[in-house]
This record gives sequence, C-alpha cells and structure tokens, in this order.
Amino acid sequence: MAPLGLLTVAATLPSDWELKLVDLNVRRLKEQDLRWADFVLLGAMIVQKESVREIAARCAAAGKTVIAGGPLFTTGHEDFPDLHHFVLGEAEEVMPQVVEDLRRGNLQPLYRAENRPDITRSPAPRWDLIKFRHYVTMSVQFSRGCPFDCEFCDITVMNGRAPRTKTPAQLIAELEGLRQRGWNEMVFIVDDNFIGNKERTKELLRALIEWRSRTRTGMGFLTEASMNLADDAELCALMVQAGFRKVFVGIETPSIEALTECHKLQNRNRNLVASVQTLQRAGMEVMGGFIVGFDSDKSDIFKRQFEFIQRSGVVTAMVGLLTALPQTRLWHRLKMEGRLVSESSGNNTDAALNFQPRMNRESLQRGYRELMKRLYEPRNYYQRIRTFLTSHRPTGPRRRLSRADLMAFLKSCWALGIWHRGRAGYWRLFWSTLFRRPRQFPQAMELAILGYHFRRVAGKL
Repeated sequence: MAPLGLLTVAATLPSDWELKLVDLNVRRLKEQDLRWADFVLLGAMIVQKESVREIAARCAAAGKTVIAGGPLFTTGHEDFPDLHHFVLGEAEEVMPQVVEDLRRGNLQPLYRAENRPDITRSPAPRWDLIKFRHYVTMSVQFSRGCPFDCEFCDITVMNGRAPRTKTPAQLIAELEGLRQRGWNEMVFIVDDNFIGNKERTKELLRALIEWRSRTRTGMGFLTEASMNLADDAELCALMVQAGFRKVFVGIETPSIEALTECHKLQNRNRNLVASVQTLQRAGMEVMGGFIVGFDSDKSDIFKRQFEFIQRSGVVTAMVGLLTALPQTRLWHRLKMEGRLVSESSGNNTDAALNFQPRMNRESLQRGYRELMKRLYEPRNYYQRIRTFLTSHRPTGPRRRLSRADLMAFLKSCWALGIWHRGRAGYWRLFWSTLFRRPRQFPQAMELAILGYHFRRVAGKL
C-alpha cells in the first residue's frame, strides 16, 4: 500500500518546495537521494525500527538533518537519541510551525499538537509523488479514533476515543484525484474503525454510491470495523452497494474470559460465528484478527481458535501472539506487574514475546506455531474457502478483472495446481466453484493464491 502518512505530510509543505518521496517498501534509499535533500522527513511504524536506525546513521554520515514522526516515534521517540527533531502525534496543526522554523534555521527538538486536529482541514495526499505501478492498493482515510478501549490497542493512545471524520465531499475529492490519475483498483480506507461514527459513515456511503454511479469507476474498497457492524443491516447494505468487498474485524478470541480481560466488550454477549456469517451473507469477506497469549488462555485455546476459524469461514485469519505495544493500557499494567521483558518488535507473528505470559512461554510459542501451520495447511485452508463461499452472497458492483488478475490466475494453475503440495484441493476448489458458484470463482482463486503466501509465512515461524 502507498505510504499515506508521508503523502499527507507532503501536502502540508509549501507548494514551491521540491519534494522526493522514497518508500523503502518498494525501492532503496540511494546516496544521490541523500545528496539531493536539504532535509529528511522520516515516518515509520514500530516494525520498521531497525530500518530507521540504519537510515539515521546514513543521514548523520551525510550531514543531513532528520525530522522524524509517525507511530514509532509518537510512543517511543526516547529510544532514538541519535535523532534530534520529532513531530509527535497528528501533524496537521504543527506543520506550519515546523515549516517556519525550517525557514528560519531554528528547528525545535519536539513538536506536538495541543489538541486533536480537525481533519476536515487535512489536505489531500500528494499522489504525484509516487508511481502507481508499485502498489496493489491505494489508501485514503475518512476518520480517526475509535470509541472502544481494548487494552492491547494503541489506537486510542495516538488518535483518541472520539471519532473525528472528514466530510464526505472531502473524501470523494481524494478518490476523484486517484481516479483522474488512472487508479481503478482497490482502495483501503485505513480508518481505525470505519463505523466509529455510524451516522457520518452512512452519509459518506450514500455519497460514494452516487459518485460510483456517476463516474462508473471500477474502484473497490476494504476497511477495518468493529464487530457491531453486523448489528446494522442498513449499514452493511450501504457498504456493499458502495463497493466494499472486504472488512477486517478484530475478533481476537472465542474465549469470553479473554474478551473480558482485554476489555473487548463489543465482542461479548454475541454469537461471533453468527456475526461473521451475517457480514458474509451481506456480501463482504471478513478478514479476522485473532490473538493468543491472554492471561486467561488455557492450553486448549489453540484448538478453540482453530475450530472457530474453520467453522466461521474466516479465510484470511491473521493470528498473532499478544504483544504489549508502548503506552497501551496493557503495557502499563504489565510494567506495573514487573512482567515486561523487552520492547515490542511491532510484529505480532514474532514468537519472541516481550512480556512474561501466564501460560508456560514455550508451550505458548509452540502452540502458536502449530496453530498457524494447521490453519494454512492446504486441506484446512481450502475447506475454509468452501465454508466462506457457502455463506457469502455476492452482491453489489462486480469487480472488473485486469490483465494482472488474468496473469496471476494462470500462474496459480501451474504453481498451486501442479508444482506445490495441495494440488488436489486446489483443483477440487477450482472445478466445484466454477460449476456451482461461477460468480464467486474469481474470489475463490484470489483466496487460493493468498493461501500460498500465508503458508510461506507460517512455515517461517
């Protein structure tokens, strides 16, 4: 995905400044990039901390001043003594002062907004600074903040619990900018919780439906939302009509004790499998986030997680070990209990836990690895796709297939159907879907291909 944070920060800088954006996910930082720059603005997340240290050293050697911002520094800038200038938290309201201080040669060590910014004043991202061919998915943002307060989550630390939204016209203008530059593929609306303010979300969805009808764009959308989305049939229908095909939901665990422990109250007192299937029947694929390692987890949690994921048909099951992110309520509790043992790597598939769990550490790590491998073993994975297809009701605008989609499909026939193990399950899914559920065939093949990726990840744990 495109680096939305840096693209938005770039839009707050003077229009006559020459800017160059280097996304280290798609290219290397070259020496001529550093020679060209007067200043380096560096944004990063926790998982990128080692890369940040390398870049900081290179900038220091080149004599370049670095201004660092983003989640990594907002919750842990003290860990980077070699960097001397930080923008902490949301940047829109402080960037004019940063610009003025840069011009005067009087850059301050710390900048932090006193209040949460009004994001209706946030500028449109500078799409001109990237090459679209490097990306599968574009990103835009409608809202910030989440009304819930899960113990392990750092969203409320950075963006607060009162959801703030852009105007529908503002977001439509950002999407129109993408469309006019030729983007016609998936767009990730990267909100902390897309339905944090349901009424404003419905206003946006109605505007999206009108815009899609008027422009006949082929864009599709995915986003993140809380499980109470399943309680609002109107909201689900509007999302599907507006072109939403996928939604990531933090399901976390089938354990009521663990949900209570982590204060995931919106997931309690409901049939989670039924809620997932409600969203699938509405026309959306549910991508699920799951966690093991809660204090209340017993040795049977791995079996319970596997059975829940298989039964619900959450094909893309993103299972991670609990990690204590900096400044979260979980981090503060574990610190008070003397159970923090290291910094978080930012990678929740990292078996090197950064706290002392209640469960035996080795048993937890071993159980997690076995769960991941079992979930993405071809037989179980293809069965989960079939369970999903049974519940899913494909509605809303049809996706237009591209040449890249066709090429990926042809490669899958060779790689998954002939070369790699699980070929019998692939062909069983192929033919049964083609003849019984032809409209779902492209989605079934996409999921089959994703399974190959997840098996590779699970095999490295």
